[in-house]
Amino acid sequence: MSSMSWVPAPLRRRVLRLAMRRQASPLPDITTLKRVPEHLTFPLRRHAIDPVPQLAEQRAEDPVTLLGSVLGLDIWLVSGHEEARRVLADSSSYSNDMRHLLGSRSRSDAEGIGGLGMTDPPDHTRLRGLLTPEFTMRRLRRLDELIDRIVADALDRLEEKGPVVDLVENFGFDIPFRVICELLGMPEEVRDEFHDLGVARFDVSQGGGSAFGAATETRSFLIDMVRRERADPGDGLIGELVRTKGDEYDDVELGGLADGVFLGGYETSASMLSMGAYVLTQQPAAYAALRSGDRGQIDVVVEELLRYLCPVQIAFPRFAREDHDLFGHRVKKGAVVVVSLTGANRDPQAVPHPEQFDLRNADTQHFAFGHGLHRCVGAELARMELRAALTGLATRFPGLALATEDVAELGFRDLSIVYSLDRLPVRLRP
Repeated sequence: MSSMSWVPAPLRRRVLRLAMRRQASPLPDITTLKRVPEHLTFPLRRHAIDPVPQLAEQRAEDPVTLLGSVLGLDIWLVSGHEEARRVLADSSSYSNDMRHLLGSRSRSDAEGIGGLGMTDPPDHTRLRGLLTPEFTMRRLRRLDELIDRIVADALDRLEEKGPVVDLVENFGFDIPFRVICELLGMPEEVRDEFHDLGVARFDVSQGGGSAFGAATETRSFLIDMVRRERADPGDGLIGELVRTKGDEYDDVELGGLADGVFLGGYETSASMLSMGAYVLTQQPAAYAALRSGDRGQIDVVVEELLRYLCPVQIAFPRFAREDHDLFGHRVKKGAVVVVSLTGANRDPQAVPHPEQFDLRNADTQHFAFGHGLHRCVGAELARMELRAALTGLATRFPGLALATEDVAELGFRDLSIVYSLDRLPVRLRP
């Protein structure tokens, strides 16, 4: 006798219809998303350096708002400073694990989603504990000479190529890329390939497919590198992790960690250096402060650049674990909560002069590195690079100026999670 024979026929037919409907409805798959709906894109749009006015208008109307839905999921935007701090610090109400958005088809190791940003405890705690000791201020001090040498070499090459050079290629990208290659023990020969892949990973103008494909390529390379290092560990961080923790972590875990360190270690710093140089050409007092040799003044400039520019525009998406109240709004289980880091950094409720580059803002707690459990593990390394590179630039080329008056020539990116510009032609001396 069938296990459902006792169920009345009408109810049995209804259950079967629901089961068939569920089988016919595949799991959401972000890699098939051809484009992001227009009404959801304004948190990723800017006019040159500044977020589009719609972001400030939305924050003023309500710092927590339902934008719409994608793939059947409600999308909430958080754009206020206090609201962002609360959400980013709350790991009990939200999950960062987004593997449920990869559909139902089988995937290779490199196609999976993991690393620190998209992992929950206890996996996140275990993985972050592997990296945190390597990024303490004490451990990072060992990189001072390396960073100074790389900065000096980059400035020498600028001098050779001048008087007009592109700072994005020869300064913004060059310095953090070489630092992170040295730190991880990666060959610099992969420079051009990884530059293009890094840009593509954050570009959502073509939906999720191209970004996901670029991520798969970089993860494949780094997983393979971990496998090679197991046979002959090098002197970099990957080799060190293989030697000391290789028995506790598999190739995919270590490759995913290396991928996060690599991408976070150069793409965001490259954006900050390029956009920071652009802003400083229009801020002579701040540029002069970098030449003062006063660490306090230099730190003020760097922190205000981080707040004002905030190249990572949105935090890793959060997924509601249960129905809950969010500042007066009912958020359903499974909904996506996206925090606008740029919006929070320019909230007039928290920042005295939010839309201006103003050194009086530097004491404000900013979210350029995120906040809470998923705060960027490499934040202090990024600050070291910014201090060394920008003070070096200001000292070597005090008369630095834009070589074009046409902002369109700078090629600011469109619909990129990590915002930047692709060209910055400057004249090194008057």
